[in-house]
Amino acid sequence: MTSANPLLAPSTLPNQAPPFDKIEDAHYAPAIEEGLKRARAELDAIKSQPAAPTFENTVVALETMGEALSHVMEILGNQISAAATPALVEIKQSTAPQLAEFYSSVAMDDELFARIKAVWNRDHDNPALSIEQRTLLKNTYDGFRRSGALLNDKDKTRMKEINIAASTLGTEFNENIKNSMEAFSLIVNKEEDLSGLPEDVITAAKARAEKKGSPGAWLFTLDYPSYGPFITYADNRDLRERIWRAFGCRAWKDQYDNQNTIKQIVRLSYESANLLGYPTPAHFVLEDRMSEKPETVFAFLGKLKGAYKDAAVRDLDALKKFAASHGGPAEIKPWDVAYYSEKMKEDIYGFSSEDLRPYFPLEKVLCGCFEHFSRQFGVVFTENPRYPTWAADVKAFDVTDKKTGVFIGTLYADFHPRSGKKPGAWMTGYRSQGLFGNKIERPIIAIVCNFTEPLPEKPSLLTHDEVLTLFHEMGHAMHGLLSDVTYRSLASPNVKWDFVELPSQVQENWAYTRETLDLISGHWQTGEKIPGDLFRKLNDSKNFMVASMGLRQVNLATLDMLWYTTNPEEIEEKYGFDVFKFEEDVTKDTRLFPMLAGPTSTSFSHIFGGGYASGYNSYKWAEVLDADAFYYMTEHHVYDEERLMKYRREILERGGTEHPSILYRNFRGQDADPDALLRREGLIDGATSKVA
Repeated sequence: MTSANPLLAPSTLPNQAPPFDKIEDAHYAPAIEEGLKRARAELDAIKSQPAAPTFENTVVALETMGEALSHVMEILGNQISAAATPALVEIKQSTAPQLAEFYSSVAMDDELFARIKAVWNRDHDNPALSIEQRTLLKNTYDGFRRSGALLNDKDKTRMKEINIAASTLGTEFNENIKNSMEAFSLIVNKEEDLSGLPEDVITAAKARAEKKGSPGAWLFTLDYPSYGPFITYADNRDLRERIWRAFGCRAWKDQYDNQNTIKQIVRLSYESANLLGYPTPAHFVLEDRMSEKPETVFAFLGKLKGAYKDAAVRDLDALKKFAASHGGPAEIKPWDVAYYSEKMKEDIYGFSSEDLRPYFPLEKVLCGCFEHFSRQFGVVFTENPRYPTWAADVKAFDVTDKKTGVFIGTLYADFHPRSGKKPGAWMTGYRSQGLFGNKIERPIIAIVCNFTEPLPEKPSLLTHDEVLTLFHEMGHAMHGLLSDVTYRSLASPNVKWDFVELPSQVQENWAYTRETLDLISGHWQTGEKIPGDLFRKLNDSKNFMVASMGLRQVNLATLDMLWYTTNPEEIEEKYGFDVFKFEEDVTKDTRLFPMLAGPTSTSFSHIFGGGYASGYNSYKWAEVLDADAFYYMTEHHVYDEERLMKYRREILERGGTEHPSILYRNFRGQDADPDALLRREGLIDGATSKVA
């Protein structure tokens, strides 16, 4: 059975990539069963060996344990995100409790922990171990401690029960969002109701309607390539309100309601943290972050709120006046904000976001993006048709070093919406770089997006926001691809969560520079680069409504922190555990409008189904780092080879081998300037990058 199962048999593809053309749904369950069997045998071998515990025979052995199981679960998890079927979701949900029980039993195994503890007590400050080895030892010991290895038997039993109960909730939360979104469609039957919409958006909506069996109509969905242009450009205010309310009510008070799922996640998170001796889940999570404790995060968010709130109020007042003077409603509502903001930007700067779309055909942008990273880090991307993919429109690339030709890794690129694909954009890995058995393997990375689809007569044309998304996810991808460590649990991007967004967010800055825009732009009909006047308007408008957008991020980060620092009993007593009431109260100081639809929480997949619990603040935290880092890297030239290669060596290649503060100081020569972000946004005075 093993040799016949492509999830278990050795891959013959380049870089041992998954054989997606051979993998079927029926292969997963037996592969998981076999993976568990192998992992248990490997665990028993570590515990039963007669030799005294050492770093190699215990810590490294544990590091490389369970490779077959991890391989299967990485493929399954990624497939559910990018190309889910009901069968795959059922497999993951049905096996999750068994897997949670196994991982909990490993984390609380007394014999195994005794060996880990013996190595820790003897070697945690042993100079004979490298910095990377000492980091792995510390992470391993802390991982056991933070998983409950020091608990008494009764509490260990309860912790296992919590882990099993929680194991399916994140997937359930995300599936509810996806199903809720797919249940909605806005069908437009009158051509006049399309007034204001860009031609490409109308054409795509017509094709979508025909595909869904409504010829002669236009169909809009809650997927962002459809929703975003509609809420921004549609003149019909009633239809804007309808789709805005649907977007704001995802997974709330419908058959896919996430309120009870949130309640379970929060309660179990609190109970788990309390068992481990932490007052709140946020205290538990942040102990392992750069910020270290909730008080630091709240102070950081408070500073940002102080910088953003008054400016955001002024932005809104200006928008109200503009709308009123341009035939708008007497009272502006949330479904009017994107619409009138776009018109106001056009009025002030003579520039619309759609003006840039013809210059960003996806293939040209991708080609230029690859050249951008070649100039930065000396890498080459070569499409390789030998890699099977999980969908026909997914592409695969070999990544090599430009000077030496040495193979760096595999990159998959998945760009367009499809049934079963979750919304948003993300980078993921099918295999981290690092030690597998006795061999250092190179990574297998994927970027997954939901960009505007091509039309029969036109290629996929991106907005500048979508270009920023591509650069963001490719920044994550480069972090993973360029990792150069020994132990895969320390491989990039396995770094502290509030550091992980630096490599992604810093890349967005280049998408505003003349040199980079010349690389990635080319009018889809003429090949013309972005004209100088459009370039100036893009940069002049870069900080348009920046305070409002910043306040929204503070709002989300505050909501996240308060879900995980407010006792569930208090939420029950004060709000009846009503998600809407809780969110309405705790975000009132960071909102510009009353809540006129459902709560954000029921579709907030980052914190309830995406690993960002108590960590959404990391986006703004990393923006401070990226503003400072970009200034340094482009102080003299947009492609400063010396400083960019230093960034590659000191940040991207080093992964989680040392604390990020040390890595950043090694790169920058000093700590990040805490005011760098607000200066870049024009909210305080000071020098910013000379090349942007």
